Amino acid sequence: MGGANGKQWVMLVAGSKSWKNYRHQADVCHAYQIVHQNGIPDEQIVVMMYDDIAYNAENPYPGKIINKPNGPNVYPNVPKDYTGKEVTPENFLAALKGDSSAVKKSNPKVITSGGNDTLFIYLSDHGGSNTFCFPKGTLHAHDLIETIKEMARNYKFSKVIQHRRSSAGGRASYADAHIHLSALKCEAYVNTEKQELHQFFNMIWIISSCIIQQPPPLLLEKQIQMVIYMESCESGSMFTTLPDNVHVYAVTSARAHENGYACYFDSVRKTYLSDEFSAVWMHYTEANDLDKKTFRDQFSYLQEKMQKSHSCRFGDKTMCEDPISVFVKYTPQSVQDKTRAEELALTHLTSNDEVPFKILEHRIRTETDAGKRQYLIRKQETLHQTKAKIEGTVKAIKQQFPGFALEGDLDDDYSQMDLHAFKTVAEHFRTTCFDWHEEEFQMALSHTHVFARLCARGVEAERIKAVITAVSRGRRFLQ
Repeated sequence: MGGANGKQWVMLVAGSKSWKNYRHQADVCHAYQIVHQNGIPDEQIVVMMYDDIAYNAENPYPGKIINKPNGPNVYPNVPKDYTGKEVTPENFLAALKGDSSAVKKSNPKVITSGGNDTLFIYLSDHGGSNTFCFPKGTLHAHDLIETIKEMARNYKFSKVIQHRRSSAGGRASYADAHIHLSALKCEAYVNTEKQELHQFFNMIWIISSCIIQQPPPLLLEKQIQMVIYMESCESGSMFTTLPDNVHVYAVTSARAHENGYACYFDSVRKTYLSDEFSAVWMHYTEANDLDKKTFRDQFSYLQEKMQKSHSCRFGDKTMCEDPISVFVKYTPQSVQDKTRAEELALTHLTSNDEVPFKILEHRIRTETDAGKRQYLIRKQETLHQTKAKIEGTVKAIKQQFPGFALEGDLDDDYSQMDLHAFKTVAEHFRTTCFDWHEEEFQMALSHTHVFARLCARGVEAERIKAVITAVSRGRRFLQ
């Protein structure tokens, strides 16, 4: 089990910006306070967030961010490792791999984990099928999974053998065989069942030791383990192809075709403070003795307490038996006592695609200035028109695939989908029709499942792109 004699690394990412997305940065700030109070030093915590909330012109309490009703200020001392334009999917993946040369920032903080270290990653933002958003970029499932596989190929997560030599040093043949078998074992762990391989190579070690009259090596399992928690709509689609043998375990806020939900609408701040999944897992983390609670326990709690979306898990599920403290250390007793005294009561649960409409409705209803109220009403009308335009475009695309528009099942096997093909299609839709990096078109993300279904059913990417182009041109001609 990782973490016994290693470091706990943490990476926290809020992918959004602007006041209406307040909750995502509030989630990340709260997560930082949790791991910081648990004793993880800042040099082992990497934080990425736009940082436009605490001193936003719309913040009635400058310098303060809360993540639950009447909650504490979670903004103080949050590291500003990556802010503003530095919050990109490219920088995230480079920092994750520890590749400082690939980060577009001077003197970047990156994950420099080693043997027996653990890494806990938490991301919060908008998403769609196989996509997680950043302010001006998209993290595609293809790129995330390929990065994890690359780290595995480089033995970032593989088990490495250390051996014990005799005082005499041993013969060259013993050392050569030892190095060769160690390399084979490391490589094989990436693609083969771990337990059977471990037993097989241990048997080889014992036999070889008897033949050359050397003591068997001391097998010290060194590994890096990663846990990923992702808060976004359709986040379950991000990990359908995550290997189960690279010591990576992922938990998502929603199924592959399910919206996430915001919670805790604040009538003074006029925005949502948190998200359903995040509120639940953080409450559990702060309320319990993490030496005695495992990731399996926490996942059961998520399933019990989440009322709208459904949390999912992927990857190496044997890690479910690890105590949570292996990754985020131990919650102080005083914090546990205080959190348990505060009953978890999720309120104002609102589907993420309805959040901008609900915020505008509240502002229109409470605005007393007639001129400002009319401005908000026009803004609301424009938002509805944009939604209708996006829906109409996607409907026209679907109609070009006979039979597809009439099918409503969600049972496609995405684990076999070509993620790179989907990425090219999704990016073509974004650049040709609606750039979801722009605030007005953010809701276009919720329609990417259409392209995921087509790709999963084997429709060629070039054919889908051609239809997207034709429909886009036709609708522009009609306007």
